[in-house]
Amino acid sequence: MSDKPLRVIPLGGLGSIGKNMTVIEYDGALLVVDAGLMFPDEEMLGIDLVLPDFTYILENRDKALGVVLTHGHEDHVGALPYLLRECNLPVYGTRLTLGLVNGKLGEHGLQKSANLNEISAGTELELGPFRMEFLEVCHSIPDGVGIAIHTPVGTVVHTGDFKLDHTPIDCRVTAMHRFGELGSQGVLLLLSDSTNAETTGFTKPERSVGETLDGIMAKAPGRVIVASFASHIHRIQQVFDVAAKHRRAVAVIGRSMTRNVNIAQNLGYLDVPKDTMIQAKQIPDIPDEHLVILSTGSQGEPMAALSRMASHDHHLVDIVPGDTVVISAKPVPGNERSVSRTINRLFGAGARVIYESNAPVHVSGHASAEELKMLLNMVRPQYFMPVHGERKHLHFHAELARELGITDDRIFIMEIGDVLEIQNGKAAVTEKVQGGVMYVDGLGVGPVQDAVLRDRHHLANDGIVTVVVAVSSQDATVVSGPEISLRGFSEGTETDQLVEGLREALETELRSDAVRQISDSTILKSHLDDAAKRYLYRKVRKRPMVMPIVVEV
Repeated sequence: MSDKPLRVIPLGGLGSIGKNMTVIEYDGALLVVDAGLMFPDEEMLGIDLVLPDFTYILENRDKALGVVLTHGHEDHVGALPYLLRECNLPVYGTRLTLGLVNGKLGEHGLQKSANLNEISAGTELELGPFRMEFLEVCHSIPDGVGIAIHTPVGTVVHTGDFKLDHTPIDCRVTAMHRFGELGSQGVLLLLSDSTNAETTGFTKPERSVGETLDGIMAKAPGRVIVASFASHIHRIQQVFDVAAKHRRAVAVIGRSMTRNVNIAQNLGYLDVPKDTMIQAKQIPDIPDEHLVILSTGSQGEPMAALSRMASHDHHLVDIVPGDTVVISAKPVPGNERSVSRTINRLFGAGARVIYESNAPVHVSGHASAEELKMLLNMVRPQYFMPVHGERKHLHFHAELARELGITDDRIFIMEIGDVLEIQNGKAAVTEKVQGGVMYVDGLGVGPVQDAVLRDRHHLANDGIVTVVVAVSSQDATVVSGPEISLRGFSEGTETDQLVEGLREALETELRSDAVRQISDSTILKSHLDDAAKRYLYRKVRKRPMVMPIVVEV
């Protein structure tokens, strides 16, 4: 065994669901496992995507051997284009994972320069000091793998996202026998999916959703519209199978859904029954009772197909009484309000809406507590690091490990950027590297200051007030103004009176002895800002953004 330390550095995937990224480092060689993103919550106004801060990888790009992907979900591959734009590393993944990644890279103009390398479960890959073994795992997307990383210090096992479904749609069960063999051989560190650690028992099999969809389509008098994650190929397969059974045609709507269906079908991961799929433009030609529409929008995204149907803003489909809408997904934390808003609009349009709260139309792709304990018992790691989850998920997963006899000194609940070093059989958190988040804000990628987000909240909630004052360039006396403009306030007599009252308050402020002696425009702006905010809060209990502008003439 080597006396050099093995370093494990989570750069994402802890404290929240999303942006999974972990660095494994040994003797000057660096391996990256996954490169995911997270979608912004409603508080992140104007932010398009949230990425892990991968500055550490960029600073050590000469040591980086490549990125290994566990599966094709956005929270594991979505940040890859942004990383490869800065650092063109080799990428390793299974066939479907690379198919989805390749389409994503095409959107960023990176297809030609990308170095994509296919791996498969049951095979091995050697990169520098790391010998990787890929293990089949069952998840809510085909072709997922766990990774056993054999190093000179010992074996690190990363489960990826998994569950123990014994009747998976693609007959591809989690390779528990190999996890057990690795445990018998000795595992130094286990990194395991914590998403459902607080859920007791076992996760229901995916086939149970197909049975529910069968009953729904059998009884639906009109169209059936199913919204799901575009990457949930197993769910999509069941929609096609059940539709074919009930002699319904299936139209696919939504850019990501259409793209993923095409990729999965071309690569052989989706078997569409003959004469079942139609083009979206053929929807008006099919009787309602013989039609299924497969759609994006299960998370209530405003511009997704389902949301636009619910808002009567879709160019092909308008929700009408008699429609049955199935939302076959669980809201990602932070999306609950958006999903609820969409459901209410669907009901308002006269549809029958079926979702997880009132019918078993979704099951998780992640292992629940009993499955997690089973894996821990089989792998029997020397050290354990729960990953992929919010703080509460990591906590509950650690509790499961304690129940099985793993002591606190062998369990590491990490923070993003923490460095776990294992050397001579001893493990400890030794330092912290730069970690956190980067934001995709339009065309910009990088940190967004708290002040920027705070300003956006002010604009969204309380509006903006512009105050323009002209002063003499000779003696700084006020020549004209203040001119006042309000945005984000309701129009009417009361607002006109508010503007007049604010103008009088600012004129009084400008006539005061303290302000008349000011010759610095920056100080004058500060007085105008304070006076405007005091008056507006006193009158309307709002704190709008105030933009004082002083023009020298």
